[in-house]
Amino acid sequence: MYRAIAKNKRNTIFIIILFVIIIGFLGFALSSLMGGDPLTITIGTIIGAGIFTVIQYFAASSQALSISGAQEIQKSDNPRLYRIVENLSITTGTPMPKVYIVNDPAPNAFATGRDPQHAVVAATTGILELLDDDELEGVMAHEMGHVQNYDIRVSMIVFGLVVAVGFISDIALRFTLFGGRGNNNNNGGNPIMIVVGLAALVISPLVAAAVQASISRQREYLADATGALTTRHPDALASALQKLADHSRPMIKQNSTMAHMWISDPTKPGIMDRLFSTHPPLADRIARLGKIGGSF
Repeated sequence: MYRAIAKNKRNTIFIIILFVIIIGFLGFALSSLMGGDPLTITIGTIIGAGIFTVIQYFAASSQALSISGAQEIQKSDNPRLYRIVENLSITTGTPMPKVYIVNDPAPNAFATGRDPQHAVVAATTGILELLDDDELEGVMAHEMGHVQNYDIRVSMIVFGLVVAVGFISDIALRFTLFGGRGNNNNNGGNPIMIVVGLAALVISPLVAAAVQASISRQREYLADATGALTTRHPDALASALQKLADHSRPMIKQNSTMAHMWISDPTKPGIMDRLFSTHPPLADRIARLGKIGGSF
């Protein structure tokens, strides 16, 4: 487990480098479309995206809570959920996270924050009604697993970088297609470079989304294993996941930028959405937990 945590920390560096390359590619595309010095525009784009990501790193947790409509609770508000999280915190030796409830009938839960000292776990009213105590403990152990493994830090960084890539691409495409200095420069520009630039602006967000989905899927498997190791009851988490599969429904407040934070996909994806799904199939996760249970 400690090796997995160390690997996650190393992977964070690789993820940042990959997104710097993607954003640099966007900067080069902008220079092709708008004219000007490619190096200056590329470096400026990377610096701007870096500043934006740092801001998002510290603000994204609050944004996720606001987007989901989560409300902080104390032990007296919901003793059952609070005590489960409190006991898991003692068991794992991690700081007690803040506990939130989302008023939504869809059964789901998520964790957020930039590190274990600033962690938040949240559960919907739907999941509280659906699961028994052992199953709920399994789900919250999964979320605490994200905290232990520093997945929440990676999620915050990826969240900020994906938003930055999408924001840059959207602004550049609008500027290019609907007017501005770029159009005037492009009238006399190299048609091939213009096509390459436009392709880059369209493809980059797709690549960023694919990277985000891949990262999230692997971390879901790891959090399942961590939760099972914590509770020594993988069957309870497997049972909870089966109930989530059987009673799956879209969240009332949906937002694709935080979809990767939930234990189960909070959207109702179409065919294209499934290609970039941030969650591995629940059936696969249940099967893996079954194998883990056989080893205890």
